[in-house]
Amino acid sequence: MILGIDTSIGTAVAIVDPAGRVRAEAVSSDPRGHAEVIGDLLVRVFGEAGVEPAEITAVAAGMGPGPFTGLRVGIAAARAFALGRGIPVVPVASHDAAARAHVDPAFATAGAAPVEGEPIAIVTDARRRELAVSVYRVENGIPVRIVDPHLVTRASTEPLDLFGTPAAELPETTAISAAALARVAGERLAAGADAADVEPLYLRAPDVTVPAGPKKVGT
Repeated sequence: MILGIDTSIGTAVAIVDPAGRVRAEAVSSDPRGHAEVIGDLLVRVFGEAGVEPAEITAVAAGMGPGPFTGLRVGIAAARAFALGRGIPVVPVASHDAAARAHVDPAFATAGAAPVEGEPIAIVTDARRRELAVSVYRVENGIPVRIVDPHLVTRASTEPLDLFGTPAAELPETTAISAAALARVAGERLAAGADAADVEPLYLRAPDVTVPAGPKKVGT
């Protein structure tokens, strides 16, 4: 069983079995109250799935892009759970999960069937009048990232490569599926990928910085 946790937009938690079936998923759309709800969501998915914590073999952690405060809540929860169980954390870019949900029949909305070779733009709110954008191409039914996450101003009128329209005019992803995140992680583990420690995708420096040193005081 894989536990998926993502706090890049709202807060999403899910449990997926070894066959990729979703056993339970719980979501809070609040973009700020991650720390307040994540514990309750974890309790809920374990109860709904009828799964004990000892049955979890890996934890998928959504690595963003997303705000510093929100991302670190989910990543800390994933690492704490994994540490307590002695199991690996599998870092997955949240946009990778969104792209997978876009093309996977288990998650995709009606009419959103993938087209081989078709580019997919994942656009999420980065706040401060900016958007986080990643681009994928469908290869053998799977989205493969071809442009890494980057920031674009909402006011930009420059067409996004491969789409011919500004990022702000493309459909915006407003939720990340923790189940899709867990499914991606499970496939990577099955393929022999290492559960490496990857840095979160904040895309911008935090507002708070460490002081360079004590200030000089004149006499």
